[in-house]
Amino acid sequence: MLITFNFEVHQPHRLNKKIKEKEDLWERYVDTKLNKEVFNKVANNCYIPTNLLLLELIDDYDFKVNFSISGVFIEQAMEFNDYVLDLFKDLVKTGNVELIGETYYHSLSSLHESEEEFIEDIEKHKKLYKEVFNFKPRVFRNTELIYNNRIAKIVKDLGFEAIFTEGTEKVLEWRSPNYLYSSPDGMKVLLRNYRLSDDIGFRFSARDWDQWPLTADKYAAWLSVTPGDLINIYMDYETFGEHHWKDSGIFEFLRYLPQEIGKYEHLEVVNVSETLKLEPKGEIFVHEFSTISWADTERDVSAWLGNKMQIICYEKLKEIGELIKKNKKRFGKNFEKIYKIYKTLQISDHLYYLSTKGLGDFEVHNYFSHYDTPYDAYAYFLNILYDFEYYLKEQLKDSLESEDFKVERVKKEKSIRKKRESNVKYIIVE
Repeated sequence: MLITFNFEVHQPHRLNKKIKEKEDLWERYVDTKLNKEVFNKVANNCYIPTNLLLLELIDDYDFKVNFSISGVFIEQAMEFNDYVLDLFKDLVKTGNVELIGETYYHSLSSLHESEEEFIEDIEKHKKLYKEVFNFKPRVFRNTELIYNNRIAKIVKDLGFEAIFTEGTEKVLEWRSPNYLYSSPDGMKVLLRNYRLSDDIGFRFSARDWDQWPLTADKYAAWLSVTPGDLINIYMDYETFGEHHWKDSGIFEFLRYLPQEIGKYEHLEVVNVSETLKLEPKGEIFVHEFSTISWADTERDVSAWLGNKMQIICYEKLKEIGELIKKNKKRFGKNFEKIYKIYKTLQISDHLYYLSTKGLGDFEVHNYFSHYDTPYDAYAYFLNILYDFEYYLKEQLKDSLESEDFKVERVKKEKSIRKKRESNVKYIIVE
């Protein structure tokens, strides 16, 4: 039985609650102060201690893990905490850590009608991996494991060998997630075992859970009796030290897990690309209108597009994107800055904060949000979208006026030349 441990590493660029009166668009919309505070808090609680522990486990037990690291996380690591990025580089250099590709901006670009931006996001992310880690990913995971047949085909055409998604019964029905599958186009599909993943990611600190406390030996025993060829464990990296604090015992759990798994000869912890040697056991078929993800109890895209507020913002953002792309030349040297703001507004977290779902799902959405309510999040986000749109139209208006001025000037110059030419007196010499 092969086992993979996979972690999502992501921090969004959180936005200002109130638009700042700044000429610089980044300062106007992005709350850099808050982002720095959150990043360094999580770095001290999670990234630094967990990375250091994994380096020890790799030395002691030849342990293997896999990371999908968003482009916006790497941006913040470069800006706020070089040490965090250096530790990730050290992990990759061990050869026991594999990087999984994803979208640079952790966006919903895969759901757009056009494939252009999705492909652009993936290629930009691949380039960043190459520049920062000198690593070329073979396996892909879309934002929050969002998946359908179309997404699998696009990713396959870009050269990836496999794609991750959720092992939900909506797709599997009676089948097990603990095998390798394939898409209709022959793309290998890796499925997350959400029960075993969520036992750590969500339930570890739950004292009302009938399996609390979860220890390394108990979890290894569960893995040992799980049927199938392959168990994919996938969770948020902040599980360690942030979602479950140090005093919960989460670091001790991780410290002893490789040792306990090693007691079972039939269990082998591997990197994701090592699982591709397995033969697919069947086909995973997911229509676009049945797109799945790992989010919420529905495991679909309703975490981001489940209410009118989210849809209004999503559609407005697409309108802004079309406006920017159609007028690229007219924005001139400001285009890159403008486009970066547009892509930053596409980060899926902004729509995630707008969810109004009830019960446990609401608690999860609210946990990650820096707004008091989803209605506040909607008001602030929509305000930024309209302000940004107004700024763009003013820029285009100025550009048009400038162009009109040039046209008028050329017309006047031509008119002056014609008058001068008509006033020239020709002298005929006989």
